[in-house]
Amino acid sequence: MQLESVFGKVVKSLRIKKDITQEQLSFDSKLERSYISMLENGKYQPTLTSLFDISKGLNMKPSELVRLVEIEFEHLQNEKR
Repeated sequence: MQLESVFGKVVKSLRIKKDITQEQLSFDSKLERSYISMLENGKYQPTLTSLFDISKGLNMKPSELVRLVEIEFEHLQNEKR
């Protein structure tokens, strides 16, 4: 699985866990809803600025978000072996 897909999977999972819509996340992070959708679908990679904005929208530190992506990516890499 590509890293951008893993990022999108983690963001979607966190968003659903917090029971917010893409629209609410886009409002809270000041990003377009279509951009959130593309991120969640692994079509785009976030810029550093977007990473900070999304983290703010999810009420977490950017480092926490990156760590969750790292954990999921490593987990998927280990499954392949």
